[in-house]
Amino acid sequence: MQSENHITWWNAFKQGDWTAYTALYEAFYAPLNNYGVKFTDDADLVQDAIHDLFVQLWTSRNNLSVPASVKNYLYKSLRTLLFRKIQSQAKVVDIDGVAASERFTVTFKQELTLNIEAQELRQQVAALIEKLPARQQEIIFLRFFEGATYDEIADIMGISTNSAYKLLYKALENLQRILNKRALALLYCILLQSEIFFKFFQEWEG
Repeated sequence: MQSENHITWWNAFKQGDWTAYTALYEAFYAPLNNYGVKFTDDADLVQDAIHDLFVQLWTSRNNLSVPASVKNYLYKSLRTLLFRKIQSQAKVVDIDGVAASERFTVTFKQELTLNIEAQELRQQVAALIEKLPARQQEIIFLRFFEGATYDEIADIMGISTNSAYKLLYKALENLQRILNKRALALLYCILLQSEIFFKFFQEWEG
């Protein structure tokens, strides 16, 4: 859902309000960085891409419309800009021969409220998710970690809404296929400890 603050800031920044512009930057820098580093381990490249994105926003503010979702617009714009930068810097292929624009790694933030055992369970599940193709990891991240709708995911990833549905369920099917009984039990334990994973469980069972 579009935040009223985001809309207010967006409209004000379009009128040249620097305070509103910096409010957008401060609100979205961390989540954008968190999204960007899943495509590349070059943290400086991600930061440069975010910086360039906001520079472009400011210089083109008079021509911008109000997006249906400010967050969605920024994620999509960063994704496009980051892929361009990766390609232009001849980092299309890494040492494993994998296209950088086809890389995506879902990671779990360490939560102090969870005990060591729960943290270890999350890391094991993360290792399983990393076995999925990049686009399947990305859609899991957008759907369950970012709470994006299928329409928003389709917009960010440049696919149809129907394709977004199919991609997610393909990811869930593949994940289920690679889980052994012990790993499946670990996953269910985690699902019961987190709102994010509870949604994951509902979607899987649905």
